[in-house]
Amino acid sequence: MGEVEPGPAGPLEPPEPPEAPPSRRPGGIRVLKRTMKRNGSRHCLNRRSRFGSRERDWLREDVKRGCVYLYGADTATATAASASATASSSSDLHLVLCTVDTPASEICAGEGRERLYLQLHGDLVRRLEPTERPLQIVYDYLSRLGFDDPVRIQEEAANPDLGCMLRFYGEKPCQMDHLDRILLSGIYNVRKGKTQLHKWAERLVVLCGTCLIVSSVKDCQTGKMHILPLVGGKVEEVKRRQYCLAFSSAGAQAQTYHVSFETLAEYQRWQRQSSKVVSQRISTVDLSCHSLEEVPEHLFYSQDITYLNLRHNFMQLERPGGLDTFYKFSQLKGLNLSHNKLGSFPVLLCEISTLTELNLSCNGFHDLPSQIGNLLNLQTLCLDGNFLTTLPEELGNLQQLSSLGISFNNFSQIPKVYEKLTMLDKVVMAGNQLEVLNLEVLNCMSHVKHVDLRMNHLKTMVIENLEGNKYITHMDLRDNQLTDLDLSSLCNLEQLHCERNQLRELTLSGFSLRTLYANSNRLTAVNVYPVPSLLTSLELCRNLLECVPDWACEAKKIEILDVSYNLLTEIPVRILSSLSLRKLMVGHNHVQNLPALVEHIPLEVLDIQHNLLTRLPDTLFSKALNLRYLNASANSLESLPSACTGEESLSALQLLYLTNNLLTDQCVPVLVGHPHLRILHLANNQLQTFPASKLNKLEQLEELNLSGNKLKTIPTTIANCKRLHTLVAHSNHISIFPEILQLPQIQFVDLSCNDLTEILIPESLPATLQDLDLTGNTNLVLEHKTLDTFSHITTLKIDQKPLPTTDSTVTSTFWSHGLAEMAGQRNKLCISALAVDNFAEGVGAVYGMFDGDRNEELPRLLQCTMADVLLEEVQQSTNDTVFMAHTFLVSHRKLGMAGQKLGSSALLCYIRPDTADPTSSFSLTVANVGTCQAVLCRSGKPLPLSKVFSLEQDPEEAQRVKDQKAIITEDNKVNGVTCCTRLLGCTYLYPWILPKPHISSTPLTIQDELLILGNKALWEHLSYTEAVNAVCHVQDPLAAAKKLCTLAQSYGCQDNVGAMVVYLNVGEEGCTCEMNGLTLPGPVGFASTAAIKDPPKPTTPSSSSGIASEFSSEMSTSEVSSEVGSTASDEHNTVGLDAGLLSRPERRCSLHPTPTSGVFQRQPSCATFSSNQSDNGLDSDDDQPVEGVMTNGSKVEVEVDIHCCRGRQLENSPTLRENSPTPCLEERARGLVFGIRRQNSVNSGILLPVSKDKTELQKSPSTSCLYGKKLSNGSIVPLEDSLNLIEVATEAPRKKTGYFAAPAQLEPEDQFVVPRDLEEEVKEQMKHHQESRPEPDSSEEGRTELAEEFDTAL
Repeated sequence: MGEVEPGPAGPLEPPEPPEAPPSRRPGGIRVLKRTMKRNGSRHCLNRRSRFGSRERDWLREDVKRGCVYLYGADTATATAASASATASSSSDLHLVLCTVDTPASEICAGEGRERLYLQLHGDLVRRLEPTERPLQIVYDYLSRLGFDDPVRIQEEAANPDLGCMLRFYGEKPCQMDHLDRILLSGIYNVRKGKTQLHKWAERLVVLCGTCLIVSSVKDCQTGKMHILPLVGGKVEEVKRRQYCLAFSSAGAQAQTYHVSFETLAEYQRWQRQSSKVVSQRISTVDLSCHSLEEVPEHLFYSQDITYLNLRHNFMQLERPGGLDTFYKFSQLKGLNLSHNKLGSFPVLLCEISTLTELNLSCNGFHDLPSQIGNLLNLQTLCLDGNFLTTLPEELGNLQQLSSLGISFNNFSQIPKVYEKLTMLDKVVMAGNQLEVLNLEVLNCMSHVKHVDLRMNHLKTMVIENLEGNKYITHMDLRDNQLTDLDLSSLCNLEQLHCERNQLRELTLSGFSLRTLYANSNRLTAVNVYPVPSLLTSLELCRNLLECVPDWACEAKKIEILDVSYNLLTEIPVRILSSLSLRKLMVGHNHVQNLPALVEHIPLEVLDIQHNLLTRLPDTLFSKALNLRYLNASANSLESLPSACTGEESLSALQLLYLTNNLLTDQCVPVLVGHPHLRILHLANNQLQTFPASKLNKLEQLEELNLSGNKLKTIPTTIANCKRLHTLVAHSNHISIFPEILQLPQIQFVDLSCNDLTEILIPESLPATLQDLDLTGNTNLVLEHKTLDTFSHITTLKIDQKPLPTTDSTVTSTFWSHGLAEMAGQRNKLCISALAVDNFAEGVGAVYGMFDGDRNEELPRLLQCTMADVLLEEVQQSTNDTVFMAHTFLVSHRKLGMAGQKLGSSALLCYIRPDTADPTSSFSLTVANVGTCQAVLCRSGKPLPLSKVFSLEQDPEEAQRVKDQKAIITEDNKVNGVTCCTRLLGCTYLYPWILPKPHISSTPLTIQDELLILGNKALWEHLSYTEAVNAVCHVQDPLAAAKKLCTLAQSYGCQDNVGAMVVYLNVGEEGCTCEMNGLTLPGPVGFASTAAIKDPPKPTTPSSSSGIASEFSSEMSTSEVSSEVGSTASDEHNTVGLDAGLLSRPERRCSLHPTPTSGVFQRQPSCATFSSNQSDNGLDSDDDQPVEGVMTNGSKVEVEVDIHCCRGRQLENSPTLRENSPTPCLEERARGLVFGIRRQNSVNSGILLPVSKDKTELQKSPSTSCLYGKKLSNGSIVPLEDSLNLIEVATEAPRKKTGYFAAPAQLEPEDQFVVPRDLEEEVKEQMKHHQESRPEPDSSEEGRTELAEEFDTAL
């Protein structure tokens, strides 16, 4: 078992550092002895540590083989007798080859170690049992993450970066601060007492638990020991002696020990730890999260310990300091052993009769022993997160038990033992398997007042008799499957939670009802009788109610009413005129008008957004004098009511949201009546001006949003708004930069998508300015001085000037994107976006959105790395499900240590040519984890492509998390951390939180108009339909994205919000093909050829943008230029004039790829053409200067970026076959003959390489060019070639050095042109050359191979 076959002979790779061949160890384990170097930041291996070819070949033979990285301990613990814990850094690391059947005992034998340890996510360290199989543990871990392919699992297991999630140690690692918290010990000089009567003596001093232990060095275990309790005592610095502390106990008979330390570091460690102990009021010892299997024996000397916290450890039973010895703590009252994976209940704990609090949650218990009834003083027992199905009857003996937690177990009914536990007032059974709610069982428990049955499987309710229950006051039935609920028998019910069920009807008793939460159901009727006179809060949002219940209108004490997201058509007068109502939420209904107000009302918050209102009540602001918040966005308001009837306004309105209405300039004067206004949103209305005199009076204004209107200027009186910190005015027609840089508190300014042309800035900018967005102003030109002035701003967004881009395939015609991110009311932006319009050689695009919730580090990491990971995975697999899943899983691994505690939602959209569906040009693959979503607009309708992985919206994921015994808190968060069930990162929450994404693919059609990507905050406030309708008619994608974020903020979003809009144009109108071959313009065309000796090898592009123009590190640019340049001017063959009239290949777009077997491949080569020039632009032998050619003297150097593709069939270029001269033997040896052909203004010049056979042929007489000029370097250059290159050089950008480098991609104007005054001369010369050339042999013509075409950009 575990026998490993020897690897193949030969040296190991890499050669550095030197390696010894694998050696055979006991048990058949092969260990690679090499010095592994670590990455200082992530503690991962670099590439030098990877195994060589022999090991790699050995692994390929069987997927059940693999390797385990065995790390040394970072710090080794010291014994109690040592001076202190010494840290020994170990840099050597072993790579152990084994199989999935190899147990830990064999690896230990091969390594000469006693045991192995496993660390998950850089946190706890667990000792492996001898029978456990390390490689199988790794494979199971990867399989749970989401890897399915055994070969890929084998590859991932061999990746050293996996150590950030899963790592094996040969020794147990411990951090120094953990060791100090467990035990401090050392031999120091000690003096007893406060006086100097006693002498200094060398003693062993131990600080453990709550006591200081002083003993003799020789008889430390058997001799006399002095124990000094420190809780409530003192630790003081002895000033008369260096590095000396005085430890004193509490009480009237306090004792004191002076301890002198040798170094400052020891002195500080002891002072820091002892100060924590003496500051406690209760004798508490916290040893949680220390990977302990037992407590130190010195802890038992602390007999005053009352509370011991051992949460998140690996405590064992039969150990000197194990759980079986805890009965020695005579005063122990509280013990926390949660998350210790005990498996079975420690029976000996039942002998600690002093216990009053015991926490044993998440330990995998399936039953409880009957001895638990011996803990008669127990008051709190927590057993959450186990596998219990029953409780023993002996538990009923615990008459003092007042709290019993059995949530997230496997109970199918309420245990009967609750009837005996009369001190219990709560039944807490969330996350179990109850299917029937039997009220008769609860009627037998008169002591129970609170019932928590959330997240069960409740479907029905059973009432066996009509006798009412007078005891239950609080009921929590959230996240079940109830369809009808009648709790009218609970006559004393005060609070009910029944959110996220499937309720159609709800019936309650109103005698004592105070709060009712019934959101997210299907309610059409809610019956409460009698009228709840004590009701204060009623939440019925996201239901199917068509009217507000009558009993709610009669409730005299109601303060909060939320009936948003229903089907209401009117608001009763009694509701709006209520003398107790302070908060009314009626948004997202069908209300057409609000009733008029007659009396003054105490209403403070009114949300009426997304209705059908055309006007507000005329007396709204005059009668609702306490109104502070009003949101009337997304209505059809054309005017606003006046704020006051007299001269002075009494309005207290502070927040006013009127976005997406029909308001005009006439509403602005009304706003003056609200002098306390702090936030004003008037976006997406019909404002054309904002009177300066009106804005001048809004002195308290802090946030102003005027985007999406028709404003041409912002009034200069905005300078009087001294408290303004946010101005959003994008998507207007503003041409003059507003005077906002004088405001002392301005922080955020968004003037994107306007008509700004210049900016007048003051001498100094306000220090508070953090974000300035000027994108989308096409006519704006910023001088360097202005940019320097803005350099201190944290975020400055301006348009990047478009680079010259022309290529045979222009993918920007198919899609374009716009991105908007807004921080809201938070201090930092925790979302990032990814946008690559030209991905994977320009034939696709990638867009992504990442939301870190409260952290900004992970979204930025994913933004920088995820596209590169996708590019690598696309090259390994063509299956969209496979490469998308692997992209997420690999990105999850690459987060390293940052992903251990932090997490992020991620959304990735990949557009690529569709090879599977011939009717579609492109396919869209979307993958996501978390809450970021993508929606496709198809024929004007939204098509969701993502899945929301949250506990509230995904019952299947919630059940998976429950089955794995996670604790879901009342706010629906996994272990109180996150509501998401799948994230990238958060590895410490494995296996509850996984990185495996949801993946969907859809072919894009001509009906697909746009794609919207957004984070959680966006989709919480905008429906899919509204988002699509809001941007489908916006021309600019940037303005569309800005609009979505503005709408979300106006609808109530206060969190980070991000939106990306991708406009799609994948129909035939987006085609850029040339379907027919075009002849060259002008009377004459020609082509010249150049042979290149050793062209560089094509390399795989490493950039996710698809642009690969880098050189191999083995050959520098100058080397390539010199080599190619000398060859290019060596020998030339000419082609007849008719070659210029060749039917050139059609340029094809991604919609209509070239119907050949060839695949486009970019070859990052550089060809340099050199010719010596005199100062007047002449060759050394020329007599006349060339007209129109201007040179800088010296040398002309042209760098040519060659794009290679396979050639067409021979019959596609018959003219070339007929007119091309026979190459010489040297040219055949080179293998390629380049021909430069003239192109029209759309296509670039291309090189035609003609491959030749290796057979010997007769040397052609055309080896030397008849009409070429011999240059000073001895090379022969045809006249037309020389003139053509000179002409191209004159059009290239100048450099002071006298050289120029042509752009990597050809402009349409860059083409080979024959000067008109030379056309006739060139034509005659070429004709004469063709006539004097001997006819090529027919046999050799047959051997002429197909000419490859090189798309050459100068």
